[in-house]
Amino acid sequence: MNKKLFLGDEAIAQAAIDAGLSGVYSYPGTPSTEITEYIQQKTAGSNIHSRWCANEKTAMEAALGMSYAGKRALCCMKHVGLNVAADCFMNAAMSGINGGMIILTADDPSMHSSQNEQDNRVYGDFAMIPMLEPSNQQEAYDMTYDGFKLSEKLGYPVLMRITTRMAHSRSGVITREPEKQNEICFLEDSRKRYILLPALARVRFRMLLEAQDAFIKTSEESVYNNYFDGPDKKLGIITTGIAFNYLSENCANGFEHPVLKICQYPLPKKLLEKIASECDELLVLEEGYPFVEAQLKGIIGKGLNVHGRLDGTLKRDGELNPDAVGRALGRNIEQYYRIPEVVEQRPPALCKGCGHRDLYDALNEVVCEYENAKVFSDIGCYTLGALPPFQAIDSCIDMGASITMAKGASDAGVFPAISVIGDSTFTHSGMTGLLDCVNENANVTIIISDNETTAMTGGQDSAATGRIESICAGIGVAPEHIRVVTPLKKNFEEMKTMIREEIEYKGVSVIIPRRECIQTLSRKNKKKKS
Repeated sequence: MNKKLFLGDEAIAQAAIDAGLSGVYSYPGTPSTEITEYIQQKTAGSNIHSRWCANEKTAMEAALGMSYAGKRALCCMKHVGLNVAADCFMNAAMSGINGGMIILTADDPSMHSSQNEQDNRVYGDFAMIPMLEPSNQQEAYDMTYDGFKLSEKLGYPVLMRITTRMAHSRSGVITREPEKQNEICFLEDSRKRYILLPALARVRFRMLLEAQDAFIKTSEESVYNNYFDGPDKKLGIITTGIAFNYLSENCANGFEHPVLKICQYPLPKKLLEKIASECDELLVLEEGYPFVEAQLKGIIGKGLNVHGRLDGTLKRDGELNPDAVGRALGRNIEQYYRIPEVVEQRPPALCKGCGHRDLYDALNEVVCEYENAKVFSDIGCYTLGALPPFQAIDSCIDMGASITMAKGASDAGVFPAISVIGDSTFTHSGMTGLLDCVNENANVTIIISDNETTAMTGGQDSAATGRIESICAGIGVAPEHIRVVTPLKKNFEEMKTMIREEIEYKGVSVIIPRRECIQTLSRKNKKKKS
């Protein structure tokens, strides 16, 4: 027996390695980042591909390409990353796969580090592919290890959904014997599968529809979907994923009511019909959206009382916890899980010595000179410019939106329209927005605040490092309006002058304040000393 203490992310990563992984493709995003980092650390120097990708769309397309060649591929992202990758995701469900392909989505209920708390089980249902949702770290390992085989058996990608608490909590995990990587091989009908011209796509869509019965059968026979009987049939409880643990903490002496634990999808209809026929009422406990709750009546028909997030038994927003589940069971629960005052959350702040600080100080002074100036920002450390003492930005919507929102505002007559975007976010999804600006010679000032890393998620490599000027010039920005400055107090007046000059230029201009992230620099210096 080989038992190790793993984060949920680490359990998934180790399982992928042990299952004969040939490549992991991802863009860093909490709470999924540690999966790829673990694989990078454990397989350095091996033939397992583990470099970061420019964004989630390129990651999924590359993973599909590896699967096309018969190899096993893992594609990881946080929940909002699947929005970026949705085009390939939906069509990969049409084409199917060759080598096993698992798409890992790490959802973030309560928005610990995200701009929404979407539940990507909806995406899996939308694409009509099998889904896995572990309730503990051992299941996370086992599901990943077996998930590649399941994907190959069914011929479709598998979506695996975890949440923040699963990703970042630890438990003992028993690992299995490593498998060899698949050899390169190709499907005989690969052109009919992967060329989604309408005539061929219509055939593939019918095949996907016909595969649904097989998907449901695997869910109904899955070792991860379990029915636990209980003596009191007045209530039946349906749980999914990590919510099963919160129920278990309230049932130390065993389950009083029948419990259906669902960790593999599509929904196992026979098990749902069983608990519905045996119980007077149902309580649905699930982390995220009322995904199961909303589908229940369509499966079991009318006439059954169903409780959960939709009827107010549980809150619609935020994470579950044992207290919330206990109250849903009608128990008088003390606030065991209330956060003590000493560890109450404090507003985050830019690090002392961060180059973004000097940029915002200079930008704020210049912006004050204009009556209707608006600063459109983006996703990254520099988003903290929204907070005191800077309060320097007016928007933060999604990756890359700063440039295109600034363009749209400029099109509406806003002057000056300023974009602030980071180096990694620029190559993630800002370049196409810059092309739109160049194509129309939009009157925008774009500030690419370059700290030479993907700092917000821990200092991963940035696809932009050493390339920003050449990318901007290649897209068509006039070289004389691609300007670089070092954001330091000694250059404060120079920064202000540069910002003023580029605001007054009637066209597309790019300012690049460049200084290495203080955290990555500190780590480099420590390594040099050790």
